[in-house]
Amino acid sequence: MNNINSKEYKSQFDEEEKAHDIYERLFIFSERILDIVDLLNDKNVNNILCNQLMKSGTSIGANMEEADGAATKRDFINKVTISRNEARETKYWLKLVSRKYVDKEELIDDIQEIKEIIKILSAIINNTKNPKKHN
Repeated sequence: MNNINSKEYKSQFDEEEKAHDIYERLFIFSERILDIVDLLNDKNVNNILCNQLMKSGTSIGANMEEADGAATKRDFINKVTISRNEARETKYWLKLVSRKYVDKEELIDDIQEIKEIIKILSAIINNTKNPKKHN
């Protein structure tokens, strides 16, 4: 990957797919994070920063996979909450990278995507905690 332009990334989902498969959406987002980290490594960006972005950005989907196998409702909510916390951390790292190391426009779609993911994860938590309010 020579640049981190997100046009190819955006085309991997149409709006209908985005709305229906959070697990696939998170997997594709993780792949995107790995692409961004590869480019940052090519630019000799601090390894600690790259590792933080990689860890938080890829753990969102991993924690959701764990949530999918949760034995109890409480465990499910806990795992989704961890995913949301990792998403928030990822948003922070993406914003930092976009201000310091790359043109802001190159990551604007990724920052928008992580904001949407945070909203979806929050909705999953709220709907699981209070199912009667959301039916």
